[in-house]
Amino acid sequence: MRIRVAATVLSGAVALSALAVPVAAQAASSPSAKAQLSSFFANSAPAVHATNSAQTVRPKDGIGSISFSKGVVNGGKDIVLGTTTNKSVTATYTATSSSGVALTQAFLWQGTDPSSTDTITGALGTDDDPVCTESTTQTGVYTCKAVFNIHAATDMKNNGVAGTWKLALGGYDLSANASFDDNVGTGKIKKASKLTVNATPEPVKKGKTVTVTGKLTRANWDNGTYGGYAGQKVVLQFRKKTSSTYTNVKAITAGTGGALKTTTKATVDGYFRFSFATNATTGASTATGDYVDVK
Repeated sequence: MRIRVAATVLSGAVALSALAVPVAAQAASSPSAKAQLSSFFANSAPAVHATNSAQTVRPKDGIGSISFSKGVVNGGKDIVLGTTTNKSVTATYTATSSSGVALTQAFLWQGTDPSSTDTITGALGTDDDPVCTESTTQTGVYTCKAVFNIHAATDMKNNGVAGTWKLALGGYDLSANASFDDNVGTGKIKKASKLTVNATPEPVKKGKTVTVTGKLTRANWDNGTYGGYAGQKVVLQFRKKTSSTYTNVKAITAGTGGALKTTTKATVDGYFRFSFATNATTGASTATGDYVDVK
């Protein structure tokens, strides 16, 4: 992802170019979001000396005047990506500073320490600066929005990054003091799943056995394909021809290569489908119903 950090004029703020802005506020030369995330968190805050020690350290959170809160990623919903999905994801948050807010930066990341590329397992940045608007009723309180344009084919090249991501925020007040917080909110980025279904025979005599087969697959970000997802619980569902509601028939477990197979009795005309509920790394999916005519 490209990250551009430029001056954004906010309500009640002067242009950032008029300030003596630290070099760390400028866009890093590397196109890597991981490198730019670590650069900002490692360099934005002034170094301090640990108590009773000559060792120079940096605080976990910035020492500037801005505090960040109310971080919400994608409206609180899962971000589900296939192998080629392009998706714009919005994160909202509040930035508060009695000294005013000049600009903010936003990252989605995984890992243990955002100041070191060695401990960052995944990072996404924004193409454009987050937009912040000062409240008309509360001085120094800004509502902000950052947009992450995620391209699964190029940004998600590692199956291991599916799961929970953190929203990291940084910013500069009007005195060019840096503030940052590495976990203002969380979001889940998951691999997309797919289901197929086929019910036979068609037509079928009432009371006879219907065999329902299918396959559960999910996105493999490592190689850009969909692969079988074995060992997962999938529910067979049915709705009558005259109804709009599916009901659960039975739960089965996907076999080798994600294969699904089960049987049930034919009672009335209707549609069979398989349904998979979401888990920690994979999004939910439902097959298109397959119609069976019962004679």
